[in-house]
Amino acid sequence: MKLTWYGHSAFRVDTGTARILIDPFFAGNPAFDDTMREAAIDGITHIALTHGHMDHFGDVVDIAKKSGATVIANFDLATWLQGQGVENVDMGNTGGTVHHEGFSMTWVQAVHSAGHMDKDGHSHALGNANGLVFHFPDAPTLYHMGDTDIFGDMALIAELHQPQIGLVPIGDRFTMGGAVAALACKRYFEFEIIVPCHYGSFPIIDQTADAFVSAMEGAESVRLAAVGEVMEL
Repeated sequence: MKLTWYGHSAFRVDTGTARILIDPFFAGNPAFDDTMREAAIDGITHIALTHGHMDHFGDVVDIAKKSGATVIANFDLATWLQGQGVENVDMGNTGGTVHHEGFSMTWVQAVHSAGHMDKDGHSHALGNANGLVFHFPDAPTLYHMGDTDIFGDMALIAELHQPQIGLVPIGDRFTMGGAVAALACKRYFEFEIIVPCHYGSFPIIDQTADAFVSAMEGAESVRLAAVGEVMEL
């Protein structure tokens, strides 16, 4: 498996026949270098979205139209995207699973809000926020937590899915901060690899992973990715 972080919560997962973009927030992402865009979208087969905030669905309409990739999103967000001209969507909701060539994906709970205010001032309710769990036949199970606080039912997510890779928001203010994110990882999961995200982008969230790394007490599972770095997992 190859995993690439593009800043904030945007990732690309390459494994088997699947080429998946998760939360492709590029334009307006202070951490994203636009010279990475071509490589980020090259050959993608799917785009998966955690929720309907602009800093997560970001560039999905443009990328989906140009690539023809299938967009996987909750019912409300997927329906709204169809109205924006996105043709290939696969929709579901919390607890549901969809199956695609090379992987399955389950929507799980997240504690966060979701919705979008467009440039004309119209508000759109875009369903609930979710985490996304990806199962692959020949690669580790990956859990993108989306935007969330810690919550007790993370224990059920761990029991049901046993994720080995965790993409964990740590930036505080809009998600759990570093110390709480570390508690979530240590109390509820047995991750082999943890990649922190949702930090180092907007100036009002934490700019480093220091608080998380400190609270993880030197755990070897923590991988600090550079933006655009391709990690072989």
